[in-house]
Amino acid sequence: MMHRILVVDDDPHIRDVLCFALEKAGMAAEWAGNGVDALDLATRNPPSLVVLDVGMPEMDGLEVCRRLRRASDVPILFLSARDEEIDRVLGLEMGGDDYVTKPFSPRELVARVNVILRRARGATVVATPQEDAPPLTPCPIVRGALMLDSAGHRATMAGRELGLTAREFMIVKTLAGRPAVVFSRNQLMDAAYPDNIHVSDRTIDSHVRNIRAKFQAAGCEDAVETVHGVGFRLGPCTTGTAP
Repeated sequence: MMHRILVVDDDPHIRDVLCFALEKAGMAAEWAGNGVDALDLATRNPPSLVVLDVGMPEMDGLEVCRRLRRASDVPILFLSARDEEIDRVLGLEMGGDDYVTKPFSPRELVARVNVILRRARGATVVATPQEDAPPLTPCPIVRGALMLDSAGHRATMAGRELGLTAREFMIVKTLAGRPAVVFSRNQLMDAAYPDNIHVSDRTIDSHVRNIRAKFQAAGCEDAVETVHGVGFRLGPCTTGTAP
C-alpha cells in the first residue's frame, strides 16, 4: 500500500521540493498551504504522515498538531527555521515524532519519513493466532463508570464514547489495569510508545491533559489523579450527571 504524505508549508518552493522528493521515493504526496486547509485534508482523508511547518501565519504548526492530536495519532514530522532546543522539545512534547530544521536535505527528510513510517508500521503488527486455537477475546475492563473494550479499542464513560486516540487508550488501559498503582511517566511512556520512538517524558503530561479533557466532556472530573513527584494513577471514574 502506497504511503500518502501530507506536506503543510506556506512556502510554495518548499512544498514543491518536498512533494517531488517524496514522490520520487515512491510515496503519494499532497499539500496544504495553511493550517486550516491541512486540518480539513487530514480529517477528510487521513494521511500516513504529516510533514508540518511550525512557522506558518494565522495558525502555526504547533496549533495544527494540538488539534490533530485530539483525535489522531498520525505521525508528524515538524519543519522549522528555528533550531532552538526549546522549540524542538515543545514540538515533541505536543506529539511530534521528529523535528527537522531549515535548510534541510530532501534526501535526509525522506529518510526520516521512512524511519517514522517503519516504526508506526511495526507498532501495528499483531501476531496471527494458531489455526487450531480459537482467537482470544479480552474481557472489558470496568472501573467505576469507565469501560474499556480492548477488542474493539473503545472507551466509554457511563456509556458515552470518549474518543481516545490509540496512545491515549494505551495510557488509560495501563492505569485501569492496576488502579491502585502509581505509574511513573517513564512507565506510561513505555506503554504508549512500544515502538521505541524517542519522545520526552513530558509528552505524557500532554496526553494526560487531553485524556482529562475528554473525560470531563463526558461528565467525569476524577479520571486521572496526579501523585506529585511520582506520577499518575486512575481516579474513581465517577460522573456527576448522566450524559
